[in-house]
Amino acid sequence: MNGVPNQRMYRRDFQRLALERIADSRALLAAGRFDAAYYLAGYAAECALKACIARQTEKHTFPPRNARELYDHDIERLVRLAGLESLLMNMKNSDHEFEINWYAIKEWKSELRYALDIPENIAADLITALTTPKHGVMAWIKQYW
Repeated sequence: MNGVPNQRMYRRDFQRLALERIADSRALLAAGRFDAAYYLAGYAAECALKACIARQTEKHTFPPRNARELYDHDIERLVRLAGLESLLMNMKNSDHEFEINWYAIKEWKSELRYALDIPENIAADLITALTTPKHGVMAWIKQYW
């Protein structure tokens, strides 16, 4: 990925972005930059779901041709576009801790990049909901990316 606008991205690009944004969010949390930590944790989930969508294409690229609706930042809509809705429902029904973590992730919105004064505990909770090894949202998404 060379940073050129409108460049096609590959599944592996989104996988890498997701992992790097998790690392960034942890570093920002440790530095007391809670607003940015919160935003980047949600962005990591978005990137991971876009890797799932890219996996569905022949060359694992994003976006598939003529797919403007995939430029969405809504986590729940991306789950639907990735074809993971029924799998998500099953996971929430079978793992209460995951369901709680999912609720934290689905509340994230891209508009929060403009947020100020997000409390430390809210940022930390989102990062934990995403990264908890057994019940975290990222562990679940990685099964399908």
